[in-house]
Amino acid sequence: MARIIAVANQKGGVGKTTTAVNLAAALARAPMRVLLVDLDAQGNATMGSGIDKRELAASSCDVLLDETPASDAIVTTPEGFDLLPGNTDLTAAELELMDAEGREQRLKRALESVRANYDFILIDCPPALSLLTLNALTAADSVLVPMQCEYYALEGLTALLQTIDALKGRLNPALEIEGVLRTMFDVRNNLANAVSAELIEHFGDKVFRTIVPRNVRLAEAPSHGQSIVGYDRGSRGAVAYLGLAGEVLRHQRERDQGAKRATTTETAA
Repeated sequence: MARIIAVANQKGGVGKTTTAVNLAAALARAPMRVLLVDLDAQGNATMGSGIDKRELAASSCDVLLDETPASDAIVTTPEGFDLLPGNTDLTAAELELMDAEGREQRLKRALESVRANYDFILIDCPPALSLLTLNALTAADSVLVPMQCEYYALEGLTALLQTIDALKGRLNPALEIEGVLRTMFDVRNNLANAVSAELIEHFGDKVFRTIVPRNVRLAEAPSHGQSIVGYDRGSRGAVAYLGLAGEVLRHQRERDQGAKRATTTETAA
């Protein structure tokens, strides 16, 4: 059964899509069975995965509106992971869902039919605490938060954590923080280092050890419809995302071992 991870931060330009696409590609190399869900109307995760958002037979919009089963909209990318693609139709989907019953549960219900086919499902969220993001957080087991180490990013993180707490009480009690990922990091920047230290002080082991640096090759990869792992595996960006995949896999192994020990203890009792 897949672990569903929402890649979310309401602040734009922090590396959400870059993280979603590259983590999907890195996990697929593990090899893991991975589905990437593009919930952003910009469709950047779709294009960055090598799929043309203008030529989709079906998209995540059709799935959210119950017009197409998720299995019929999913396509396989050139890098070996599956994609539920997105495009500008998602803007219309959000408007149509505003008055729909159970509107926050649409994605969760849609993914139930395909969840058993994957080890990980990653959801690329739009840069806003919108109905689409709420759908992702309701469907997810955990949230991965990419953020730049700057002052305003800390404020945005606080707002996101408040939203997660509110949502846990109403729609998804089991939702947890997968981790906070420091992106576009420049070790020469004193403020970045100070914010990084503050993050570790407040969140401890919830801050991933992996740090994604500013990297030209990482910025170039999407224009070629590739992840950084496929575009230049030897680059610093690729090394970082392969490292992140390793951390995500280690977290999952620890959870599985903990669940196994709990089951053994209950059986013995």
